[in-house]
Amino acid sequence: MDALEVAASLEERFGHLDAEAIIKVAVDRFRSAGGIATVSSFGADSAVLLHMVARLDNSLPVLFLDTGQHFGETLEYRDQLADDLGLKNLRILHPRSEALAATDPDGILHKSNTDLCCEIRKVEPMARAVEPYAGWFTGRKRHQADTRAAMPVFEAVGPRIRINPLARWTTADQAAYMRAHDLRENPLVAYGYLSIGCFPCTEPVKPGEDDRSGRWAGTSKTECGIHLPGFEALTSSAA
Repeated sequence: MDALEVAASLEERFGHLDAEAIIKVAVDRFRSAGGIATVSSFGADSAVLLHMVARLDNSLPVLFLDTGQHFGETLEYRDQLADDLGLKNLRILHPRSEALAATDPDGILHKSNTDLCCEIRKVEPMARAVEPYAGWFTGRKRHQADTRAAMPVFEAVGPRIRINPLARWTTADQAAYMRAHDLRENPLVAYGYLSIGCFPCTEPVKPGEDDRSGRWAGTSKTECGIHLPGFEALTSSAA
């Protein structure tokens, strides 16, 4: 079967399971068949997925993309949470230095071209990061934005499978799990940052708006590109 058929089959068989069961199914399937990793921004909602993965196997790779423009609080939180959960295989990724030197030497590209800034700081590095694996986990949820409302649990990205175990979760589910397991929260959440990316393009969320409304506020942009069509071509050609 190709990746589309695999994703559809997995969705039909396992997409209805609870998040921890989905994680176990995916790890059992992909660990010895190309490998599996977790992608994490260590942002507002990251602790739940990482806690579930760590309880199953804290040696699974956790991929964190350091864009060079993260909040200092996020970087501190990454290290603290990784220590809390006993993550043994945190892998920190970076944009290509030559791409930054050629395209964004002053670090202000976001002011004139957010799409290109995301391309060199996020999309291309993440394509390289997931290229060695047959599948990877994300913490995305359907409630976070209209663009994610129909998101499946298992989806094909080129020849690989992206798994969204928390797709059906609500903010109440998230909060309840955090309390039940006494999980550390990114400190920026207390200031209204409900989706946390690079500091130049992230604002607190206004009352009544969706969780991702603070990302690229005032523009039509809603995603960096990692989760948009086209990413699959990069993952197939990444070096």
